[in-house]
Formats: sequence, C-alpha cells, structure tokens
Amino acid sequence: MVVTKVIIRCLLLLAVFVSPLAQADAIDDILERGSLRVGIAEFVPWAMPAKRGGHVGYDVDLSVKIAKDMGVRAEFKVYEWKDIIPALEAGEVDMIANGIVVTPQRALRITFTAPVAMSGAGMATNTQMTKDVENLQQLNDPDIVIATITNTFSEGVARSLFDKAEIHSYGNKDDAEKEILEGRAHAYISSLPAVKFLVANNSDAIDIPLSEPLVGWAEALAVQKGEQELLNFLNAWITAHKADRWLNVTREYWFESTDWMQDVKR
Repeated sequence: MVVTKVIIRCLLLLAVFVSPLAQADAIDDILERGSLRVGIAEFVPWAMPAKRGGHVGYDVDLSVKIAKDMGVRAEFKVYEWKDIIPALEAGEVDMIANGIVVTPQRALRITFTAPVAMSGAGMATNTQMTKDVENLQQLNDPDIVIATITNTFSEGVARSLFDKAEIHSYGNKDDAEKEILEGRAHAYISSLPAVKFLVANNSDAIDIPLSEPLVGWAEALAVQKGEQELLNFLNAWITAHKADRWLNVTREYWFESTDWMQDVKR
C-alpha cells in the first residue's frame, strides 16, 4: 500500500514537469520546424494569385514579415473561406491571416490577436438591374437577389440588413462575384475594399452606392485556443509595428494604391 502511494505521488510529480512539454505551445513547433504555416483565402487585396506564382497581398506581406521577425519562413496554405477556421482548429495551420473579422461567436472557437486594422462591409450593385432603385430600403425586397460569401461577416450583414431579400451565398468570391457581374444578382456584399476594387475593374457593369461601410468591423490575426505564447508574440508584433508605422504604410500600399495590380495574375 505504501509502495502504491509512492508510485502515485511520483507519477503526479512527473506530470507536473511533463505536462508543459506535452502541451508545448505552437511557437516551439514553429521555431523547430523553421516555418510559420499561415492559412489564407483569396480576397482582394488580402491574398491574390501572383504572376510569378504563389500569392501576393496585404496578408501575405504581414505573414512574411511576421515569419522573418521570428527567424523562420512563411508557408502558405490556401483554403476556401468556409474551410479556414476548421483548418486552424485541426492544427493544419498555425495562424489565420486573412483580415478575419473579430466576432464573439468566432472567439468561442479561435483566439484573436489585438486588432490589426478597422474595415467594414461594402455593397456593389448591378447598374442595369438597379437603375430604378433610389435607396437601400428598396433592396430589402423579396424580388431582390443579393450575393455574398458563405460564413463571412458580410453574409451576416446581408441577412441582417436585407432580411426580406433573397440571399445567395457562395463558397468562394469568384462564384459570388459572377452573380452580380453576369446579372443574376442585383447586389453583392463583401468587405468594402474588395467591393471597391471589383467596381473599379468592372465599372461598365456595376457601381458602388455607398463609399462608407454598411457595418464596420475590426480585423485581427487568429490562432488556436490555448496558444498563449504565440498569441503573446503576435500581440507584441502588432504593437511594435503599429508604433513604427510599418502596418500603416503597408496598409496604405495595398488599400490606397493600385501599384500592386501589375503583379496579380489575371
């Protein structure tokens, strides 16, 4: 009996020392592996196929800079938006860097960093199909079709603000954008920057009725729940690069200019 108690105490003592190792933070794996696995989905201008191969975009630049500051390389894994949070939960990636909108519901599943930027949902309208529409209230009608992307904050905005309209959600942006460009949807709701670039490239068919967001939001990076050391590093990184204006300058390049468009695969 005494021997049994001694063994149990030894096992409990061992567990105290082994537990932190068994639950090593993702940052240890990243440093050992030499790569930061980043989940992205294709959205303009966050992440886009590049002419030279791979991807370019705001979140690509952020991820490359984060990895460089960690002393590792960035390894990108591309998903459809609806699959990106499950990929993080499953441990396929270490971080989501796709301008992910901070919501309380998502915070039940993943852990957000401090906000990286503020943005919001925007709307594009098919010029011909909405030529008789004079205000947004007229779009909240059963005869109106609004396209959006599945499981995005923009989908929630569409269903909330236009609850009487017919909402068609799609797994990726290309399918959603085709609906408005090809005249099967009266309007398209996505992030305001993405909407602005879509309109700029298709001004003969669509326009943007509002220059301000329908609803504002905060964007952040995201890690698996419980990854405190990685979260601490990313929060320190955001604080440091807000202070030295690297984040502001990078944001301005991708969101206020079109210089990067020559590098994007058409």
